[in-house]
Amino acid sequence: MLIFPAIDLQGGRCVRLTQGDFARAQAFSDDPAAVARRWQSEGARWLHVVDLDGARAGAPQNLEAIQRIRQAISIPMQVGGGLRSLASVTALFDLGIQRAILGTAALKDRGFLRACLARWGERIAVGLDARGGLVATDGWLETSTTSALTLARELAAEGVARFIYTDIARDGTLSGPNLKSLAQLQRAIDRPIIASGGVASLADVRALADSHVEGAIVGRALYTGEVKLPDAIAAVERGTAC
Repeated sequence: MLIFPAIDLQGGRCVRLTQGDFARAQAFSDDPAAVARRWQSEGARWLHVVDLDGARAGAPQNLEAIQRIRQAISIPMQVGGGLRSLASVTALFDLGIQRAILGTAALKDRGFLRACLARWGERIAVGLDARGGLVATDGWLETSTTSALTLARELAAEGVARFIYTDIARDGTLSGPNLKSLAQLQRAIDRPIIASGGVASLADVRALADSHVEGAIVGRALYTGEVKLPDAIAAVERGTAC
């Protein structure tokens, strides 16, 4: 299992939200590139970046910060937030990003999703952000009537190769991952899943590794020191999480 340190961008800064609430943003650094260098130096093999402003605006808003991060590190990056046009996705890949994460557009614009899959294939992942089991969109400001499981089945049939599942109620709360929902999703689709939301301890990392997800995104716990990145990586890579 891979550990994905998270960098959430708002106004060019590295912040963390609680349950996706923009009014509860906590800034951790004015230099996201320096944060990225730190995670790479501590052993990260991938980085997870979200353009929070872009998710709300419907188009990327922090491309300069993303570019600085890309130039600062050599490990691969997956990036999401506001990717709702081919031009936006192209702009990311032109920066050297390895994987683009579609969210709102995957639910609302199936034609766009198909065009992305036809052009970029496995470099496209879909973020399933769920509130009470229903897919949230538009920077988590809206909640649809579509269940995450239903959407996952539909998009797997469309050819989506990888999903990133976030339980919004757990995100930024340090309350532990939603293992039950992850297990339901794993039963519903035969695709790699990266889990996000709630990781607060090495025990949570071990539990996720035991659940056989492909990766775990860790955010607030890294910034508060509840989880040390080298310890989490060592726990997985040495097999102590199995």
